[in-house]
Amino acid sequence: MKYYKNKKMIALFLFPALLFIITFLYYPFVMSIYKSFFHWDGFNTSKFIGIDNYKRMFTDSQIRHAVKNTFILMFLACAVQVGLGLVLALIVDHVSKGSKFFKTVYFFPIVISSTAIGVMFKLFYAYDGGLLNGLMLKLGREPIDWLSQTRAMASVSVPIIWQYVGFYFVILITAINAIPEDLYESAYLDGITGFSKTFYITIPLIWDMVKVCLVLAITGTLKVFDLVFVLTKGGPMSATELLGTYMYKKTFFDYRYGYGATIAVLIVFLGVVVSSIVNHVLRSEDITY
Repeated sequence: MKYYKNKKMIALFLFPALLFIITFLYYPFVMSIYKSFFHWDGFNTSKFIGIDNYKRMFTDSQIRHAVKNTFILMFLACAVQVGLGLVLALIVDHVSKGSKFFKTVYFFPIVISSTAIGVMFKLFYAYDGGLLNGLMLKLGREPIDWLSQTRAMASVSVPIIWQYVGFYFVILITAINAIPEDLYESAYLDGITGFSKTFYITIPLIWDMVKVCLVLAITGTLKVFDLVFVLTKGGPMSATELLGTYMYKKTFFDYRYGYGATIAVLIVFLGVVVSSIVNHVLRSEDITY
């Protein structure tokens, strides 16, 4: 087509987006790598210390705990968020009437800010006067400290998972709706119906989109901060500490911006590595049905 020949015009339209990405994504990341080699308080004190921040990170027990919690949440996000989103998408696909209603209901939590959801669930989990303990008392049971050290991680995971199930549901139901109807008609003539149709036709055809959802779930987990910070601030006793909350504390509470930049580099590194592993393991050609 003619507009492909005018490369200067194409470059002109691409330049604002490229400039935006470089300014707000790549430049901050490069600066984070650079500042990770410094002892920096965020203001005037900046001293080059080489890889000391990285040495400290690998011996920091809190980092190990935060990584462990992050991977637990990552597993739950992949298994429950994406899994439940897929199940809901497959069910709604068979609903002849009211599918738009279900799409709206399931997607609605996405439009609520994580901070608002954190405040809402904090009221649910409150020991005195909380909704859940109010129900426990109505049932004749003793109230429970839902945000205790042993229960906090599970309690925090619930709103995080609930918020984004609808997000993956919408992505997957859109992929299912894009499957040509004649494929199903041909399968029906061959005697493939019900669960077999879902297993042998629908899931293989949307498998690439499932992988996209898994990668989004992984990278999204590494960015979780505001909801956890509102609910527990990473406590009690670091029971819900994630990489995002620990990086924030070290940067803005302890004024160790250099160490915070080091944790930020670790977050990006884990996101790239885990996403690459998932893409490699779930390659479509390696899957047999």
